[in-house]
Amino acid sequence: MPKTRGLQRAQLLQTQQPGSGRKAAPDSLDRSQADGLAVLMDAYLVRLAVKHQSPRTIETRRRALVAFVKWCQERELMNPRQITRPILESYQRHLWHHRTKAEKPLAVGTQIGRLAAVRGLFKWLCREAWLDADPAAHLEMPKEEHRLPADTLSESEVAAILAVPNIADPLGIRDRTMLELLYSTGIRRAELVRVQLRDLHRERRTLHVEGKGDKERIVPVGERALQWIERYLAEVRPLLHIHADEQALFLTGYGRAFSANSLGNLIKANIKKAHPGRAGNCHLLRHACATHMLEHGADVRIIQQLLGHSKLETTQVYTEVSIKLLQDVHARTHPSSQAATTAATEAHDDLADG
Repeated sequence: MPKTRGLQRAQLLQTQQPGSGRKAAPDSLDRSQADGLAVLMDAYLVRLAVKHQSPRTIETRRRALVAFVKWCQERELMNPRQITRPILESYQRHLWHHRTKAEKPLAVGTQIGRLAAVRGLFKWLCREAWLDADPAAHLEMPKEEHRLPADTLSESEVAAILAVPNIADPLGIRDRTMLELLYSTGIRRAELVRVQLRDLHRERRTLHVEGKGDKERIVPVGERALQWIERYLAEVRPLLHIHADEQALFLTGYGRAFSANSLGNLIKANIKKAHPGRAGNCHLLRHACATHMLEHGADVRIIQQLLGHSKLETTQVYTEVSIKLLQDVHARTHPSSQAATTAATEAHDDLADG
């Protein structure tokens, strides 16, 4: 079985020396001009490091800017003074038309992230007097999407997903624990893979989360999820702990933290096994967490704090799928619903009397 092999692989690696790690691939950019886009991009990234931006944020910006500079150099646009607002709008159209290897368009959030990195670069170039005017200052960003599944998971459907991992297998205990924590806290997959041992406060039943934009928050952990975490820490993590420097809460069979993609694929496989034919990923559990709390009476502002949304409007989209709560309130308060209930009661009484 794959999971057994994964555990055996971890046990084998525990007897071996850790690898030196992978080196970053070269970006193939032309850095022949001292004041060219590529060289100034490097200086900007160094500045972000000096400002104590997180390595994750810097790497995200680097990838976005490398893609932009490469696009410019393919068009012989080597110097930032050559870049105008129409050129940036052309790059924006390029992002909109771009298709991945799977022939899918870039997500709107991805397009926004890439353009935000470009705006950050040109803002810095103006501040450092490399440019007199910022061509990206008035660039209109795409409208961010707030899409939810048409059919959010019910509580029984979530229960079916939680029951998928084989808890007779140590890695099944790990997988069940991750599912429980995702549903209990509503955290994102990228947030879960960054959780360290020190982030869990068992006595206070809370989790320290590093969210989008390096924003931090504290979220409560439900009692059931906490019990699974305790079991995982006692029975499973020691079997996976290969590298002394690895402090991630959840470990793969290689003894390292999950990547966002590997975690997403694992969760997706569990969802598919519980509900064949249904597409879904970690966000389904995040949606379910928010929707079920709303249906049980939680205030939308509490949900906003739990999910780490900076704007209430982002959280309010969850109320659109919380139809059960809306139906209950409608049945209790709308005159037509009350009249129908009264008529049904009277008809029942007449039948009983007859």
